Amino acid sequence: LMAAAQDSFYLGFDFSTQQLKVVAIDGDLNVVHQNHVLFDSELPEFRTQGGVQLHADRLTVTSPVLMWVKALDLLLDKMRRAEFDFSRVRALSGSGQQHGSVYWRRGASETLNQLDPDQSLYQQLQVCVFSVSDSPVWMDSSSSQQCQDLQAAAGGALRLAEITGSRAYERFTGNQIAKLRQNRPEEFQDTERISLVSSFAASLFLGGYAAIDYSDGSGMNLLDIRSRTWSEICLEATAPHLDRLLGAPLPPTSVLGPVSSYFVRRCGFSESCRVVAFTGDNPASLAGMRLQQGDIAVSLGTSDTVFLWIQQPRPALEGHVFCNPVDWQEYMALLCFKNGSLTRERVRNECTGGSWEVFSAALRETPLGNNGNIGFYFDTMEITPPAVGVHRFDPDDTEVSSVSPQVEVRALVEGQFLSRRLHAERLGYSISKNTLVLATGGASSNKEILQVLSDVFNAPVYTIDLSNSTCLGSAYRALHGNTLTVLPLILLILQQYCSSASVLIISPDYCDFKKRKEGKFSERGERKRWNKEKKRAPEADP
Repeated sequence: LMAAAQDSFYLGFDFSTQQLKVVAIDGDLNVVHQNHVLFDSELPEFRTQGGVQLHADRLTVTSPVLMWVKALDLLLDKMRRAEFDFSRVRALSGSGQQHGSVYWRRGASETLNQLDPDQSLYQQLQVCVFSVSDSPVWMDSSSSQQCQDLQAAAGGALRLAEITGSRAYERFTGNQIAKLRQNRPEEFQDTERISLVSSFAASLFLGGYAAIDYSDGSGMNLLDIRSRTWSEICLEATAPHLDRLLGAPLPPTSVLGPVSSYFVRRCGFSESCRVVAFTGDNPASLAGMRLQQGDIAVSLGTSDTVFLWIQQPRPALEGHVFCNPVDWQEYMALLCFKNGSLTRERVRNECTGGSWEVFSAALRETPLGNNGNIGFYFDTMEITPPAVGVHRFDPDDTEVSSVSPQVEVRALVEGQFLSRRLHAERLGYSISKNTLVLATGGASSNKEILQVLSDVFNAPVYTIDLSNSTCLGSAYRALHGNTLTVLPLILLILQQYCSSASVLIISPDYCDFKKRKEGKFSERGERKRWNKEKKRAPEADP
């Protein structure tokens, strides 16, 4: 492999919910430029809050597609004013908020292909280009009926998950397409192409319609994640001739083509600059975190999110399985747990007088396994599993109303991380001797919490900074797409990546911890609740 030239740049864009960001790296993966546009404050004319518009029914949530177009104009202008040298960019890629959809009007492809470099994108795309002006986004939960229809057509929620990697979710693109076809047939009939936010963004740079990649396509309830083709069952249940509107999906490592002549003439890009397939924000984050096979990343925030690299997926009613953006022949999984830091803070306030120091001391002073005491702490309706309430169990498996403050603290933290591991393994994840746990988010600064995480997963825990992981992942993918090598992306990254960016915090204290606790944990209510909830109707999953 020839080393990437020092004077070469690679761009990673992220069309996220609240902002458009860009990161530029050089051939050694050093960040050489960063910039962003905040939708609410810098584009107030679109009247968004948090980058979205909440409709009167409190269920429909959209974003103006032209806001994203104008944001790209503004971002590129900012880069020009900062004297960024576009001529050194060898390749670019990007990501978009998952599940969102963009609807191109008939004839839009001609407009894309004939853009005038003397005018902005917004000036040229604001009229007669999009059949739907407001794009449904991931926060939308207005397609419950379409979810039920799709699951019925597929043979049930679990069967749909086996095909597409997830049961039906209101925010998933296929259900939004079905709703549009049923409720706004004229606009649907006037549509010649449907893009995800990611492939929409790639289309702007390409000057023509960009294909949907396997990874982001896995978040639509339409892609068969094993054959990596559109599922005929799902397509037929969603809309007639939908495959024509979507185009054929392709691997996330694909080079789509050279950047449009519009950007060559307007910004100074090289004619040889390549556009690498854009993907979803979560898949791009996996690349940015440099996750390898067998590793697990845990984001400990308001909600806890778990990222997994898996080889043999077992899709379930909870969580999501996507095609892997780094090695498209493998898979990634995503689990979201609503009761994260807010629940930990509530127990801290009640048991330790609001002191994290006392909270940490309680974890240090109680033994692994908590002498058999454990609990489920679902202050609000949980996503994984769908359950609510606080339930404590003593060593005899008897539910009790209270325990001592120290026992409560450990029961909470052990219970949370056991749940993360249990559900990860249900999706096909398995721990090996080489497994690493990458931790980020607010709670990752607490070493006692991370010690429990390490013990439960029987693996060392490293902390990482994810502030730019999505953009970085896209920039890495751009570099990889430009190398003309069969070397896997992760090896290319690790070959040049300085390991000091992640910091070893904790190693496990007791390797048999999981065997001692997980069996009882999985039998104590969690499994029963999980089985009981299999027949639940689809509901929003933020």
